[in-house]
Amino acid sequence: MYSTAGHCRNPSLQVTADHKIKLVSAPRLKPGVGEVLLHIKVTGICGSDIHFWKTGAIGSLTVDGDCILGHEAAGIVLEVGEGVSNFSKGDRVAVEPGVPCGTCFLCMKGRYNLCDDVKFSGVYPYHGSLQRFKVHPARWIHKIPDTMTLSQGALLEPLSVVMHGISRSHLSLGRGVVVCGAGPIGLIALAAARASGAHPIVITDLEPSRLAFAKEFVPCCQTYQVRRDIDAQENAKAIRSLFGEMEYEAPETILECTGVESSVVTAAYTVRKGGDLTVIGVGKAIMNNLPFMHISLAEINLKFINRYADTWPAGISALSGGVLNLDKLITHTFPLERAIDAMKLCSDVSKGSIKIHVIDDRDEI
Repeated sequence: MYSTAGHCRNPSLQVTADHKIKLVSAPRLKPGVGEVLLHIKVTGICGSDIHFWKTGAIGSLTVDGDCILGHEAAGIVLEVGEGVSNFSKGDRVAVEPGVPCGTCFLCMKGRYNLCDDVKFSGVYPYHGSLQRFKVHPARWIHKIPDTMTLSQGALLEPLSVVMHGISRSHLSLGRGVVVCGAGPIGLIALAAARASGAHPIVITDLEPSRLAFAKEFVPCCQTYQVRRDIDAQENAKAIRSLFGEMEYEAPETILECTGVESSVVTAAYTVRKGGDLTVIGVGKAIMNNLPFMHISLAEINLKFINRYADTWPAGISALSGGVLNLDKLITHTFPLERAIDAMKLCSDVSKGSIKIHVIDDRDEI
């Protein structure tokens, strides 16, 4: 299942079409027109990386050959290609992993996250950031200030997922919100909801250890451990009781961060009539058990997201300005040469990791 290589000038963590991962040397490419060569210093492991390894697909995105994983990245500019004038060697940058076509009507409208021709790092056949050296278009990297660490720069990608979800919701000062799921995305959503002034805030999960982490991370939140022995409506009733007895007191907004069908159904029964249920999590291709008539009669605004658009500048502002501090989410770090160990740990939820970062501290390049 695992394959490793000896000393590599450009070590890379690759997934194969037959569900294996391997650490092998990759070419060090030269930047072309409009591109930069980066020394990737930090890459966060995402659940999608695990999905591509274990199942070989996420929806229509399939692993049909060897592909370098990783898309939550920050690093240092080593070399700039022809036509690049706004970056210089030594610049510290965060990487926006999706490179859209720039010419379709969706790109022209600013909704480039929906571009059909996007080239997304770490999604076959486009190599990702779990390597030492990566070439990337200069248009899709962002300078980070000296007040931010490179690890914080790598957190901008999952933060962007949450920011896009919030932009499609209606978080309001003093209004209730439920966050479903206490994984990395859910915990970032929890922190963002708190920063927005939403209150009360309830976060749900099946695992008590994750809920304990959430309570320590955002002490003002309330936690609810989802019960497996009762149905979605009964769980929803219990969650609603944390806000009050009246329909008016029920949460106006649900940020569903698991993508699990049963959680989405519970959220639909939890949200206030006329409220927003935004599904941020990635789930299975087909859901057959959504309570359609309840959603319809209650005029619940059921929304979904696909990645993000124009979030890095605001994310940099939020982290560098102290609006959010997500450092506690980084529970484990591994050197690049141990990227396989990082993947194995991330794939085992019983080990208690939240966000795992793969670090390349090597300076002799």
